[in-house]
Amino acid sequence: MNTIETPEEFDLTALQAGDRAEFAQLIETYSGQVYRLALKMLQNPQDAEDILQETFIKAYKALPEFEGRSSLSTWLYRIATNEALMFLRKKQPVQVSVDEPLENDEGDERPRQIVDWCCLPENELMSTEARAYLDLSIQELPESLRAVFLLRDIEGLSTRETAEVLNISEAAAKTRLSRARFQLRELLSAYYAERLPSTAYANAGK
Repeated sequence: MNTIETPEEFDLTALQAGDRAEFAQLIETYSGQVYRLALKMLQNPQDAEDILQETFIKAYKALPEFEGRSSLSTWLYRIATNEALMFLRKKQPVQVSVDEPLENDEGDERPRQIVDWCCLPENELMSTEARAYLDLSIQELPESLRAVFLLRDIEGLSTRETAEVLNISEAAAKTRLSRARFQLRELLSAYYAERLPSTAYANAGK
């Protein structure tokens, strides 16, 4: 019996032996999460379906080499994220380096204007339109910042798990997450500024 411990209740020995019933259970458990991540990364249902299928095909083939150093869920996220990133790079070969500092037109590494959203009613903050704009704003992020934001803030992975998925250090994961949040806050500030009362908007710029 395989003594490797995994947080999930799966028979790792059966999975690695090619047990189809056990693998079907793995798919049923994680397909929703993998699809959601791919959809957020790619914003295209058909592309997300392709990534979902490719993720589990590669997982099935690679299971005999899985050593249990991470959880099965983290391992699947890693495969899915890599597949999504490779897909994006084929479509968008030129990307902004995530290691370069974020600067505005004046050379400051700060947003030009951060709006205080507390003046907006909750239904405005959480409206369908606002959520749609958030999704669009996430797509504006460079792919590596997008990946770390989705894994950490949307999927709820820990910093350690996010770093494992992306094969980077925890320090790098924290830096990328900070930059992703920074860019999103600036984008969303512009959106919410248009919806603030004029007096609140004036005060926000002070």
